[in-house]
Amino acid sequence: MAETTFFIPSLNLMGAGCLTSAIASVRRYGFSRALIVTDSMLFKLGMADKVASLLQQQGIGASIFPGAQPNPTVGNVETGLAQLQAEAGDCVISLGGGSSHDCAKGIALTATNGGSIRDYEGVDRSAKPQLPLIAINTTAGTASEMTRFCIITDESRLVKMAIVDRNVTPILSVNDPELMLGKPPALTAATGMDALTHAIEAYVSIAATPITDACALKAVSIIANNLRTAVAEGSNLVAREAMAYAGFMAGMAFNNASLGYVHAMAHQLGGFYDLPHGVCNAVLLPHVEAFNAEVSAARLRDVAHALGVDTNGMSDQQGADACIQAIQRLSVDIGIPSGLAQLGVKEADIPTLATNALKDACGLTNPRRASQAEIEAIFRAAA
Repeated sequence: MAETTFFIPSLNLMGAGCLTSAIASVRRYGFSRALIVTDSMLFKLGMADKVASLLQQQGIGASIFPGAQPNPTVGNVETGLAQLQAEAGDCVISLGGGSSHDCAKGIALTATNGGSIRDYEGVDRSAKPQLPLIAINTTAGTASEMTRFCIITDESRLVKMAIVDRNVTPILSVNDPELMLGKPPALTAATGMDALTHAIEAYVSIAATPITDACALKAVSIIANNLRTAVAEGSNLVAREAMAYAGFMAGMAFNNASLGYVHAMAHQLGGFYDLPHGVCNAVLLPHVEAFNAEVSAARLRDVAHALGVDTNGMSDQQGADACIQAIQRLSVDIGIPSGLAQLGVKEADIPTLATNALKDACGLTNPRRASQAEIEAIFRAAA
């Protein structure tokens, strides 16, 4: 096996009530002023003010930037960076889901490296570590709180840029399931399917290792056993904590094995139509894996088993078919839209979407290479 590297934040706090100890950890780093990056809803709910108050009790000044859009843009990053620089912040704290974390990563990376966040599209394009970032998670699924992935929409090109850079890894991730209670069913479903996609794409990736395999399959199993409950019972702390662990382990898998065409294609839907990332993943996932089954049937059979399918006596292809069916059943059970047309995706845009998907860094580790025509066919099958 070739040499591999395993990326993960140096400190990761998990479990109900861990926010308090996380803030104490921030104090021990010696920071004096933080920029809290969050979205408008969490700002309105007072969660950002709560974190600012906890920081101030530890002697750390804080200001709030509530400008992270659901698909954060280059403009969001530039506005947040201006606020950080005006207030001479020495660290960034992201509060929310993937949007807040990605926006914060963009701010922290350009704070130390200069230029535009556009300059860092691709793999390891930065020269310096970003400003220290502490990521406090309020949803279970994106894993952006612990990865080296940063997804920013370039609004001038209508493209989601994939920035995969060791320098955007947070120094501390925080998964307190008490912050996840009561999230809407649709958000819980979308982020849960995002986590499932992370795990499956990492497991079939050409860069998979025994470590990422173990994380991926365990994540799939936990999701299969808990996502329906988390969606149906938003205040079920047991299910929320299980999903927090699943999202984190799926993150450990894809942060090191990377992803595939599901994400490469979903990024284009998000950039072009401003659609929810997790929903796009969920709709595309069974269709991409049907394409991958030609070379990954044995691995997809393993995934079917992790999803709770009795695979005894099944051939690899039968197991792969059962995996795809199990993914589709889960999506139906939690209310995921049935196809891309339901999301407003237009047939005329498919060639452009496919062209851009083939340029996305996430596709580099997909187990089966695709042509422009094949990517277009997958988009049409998912319609």
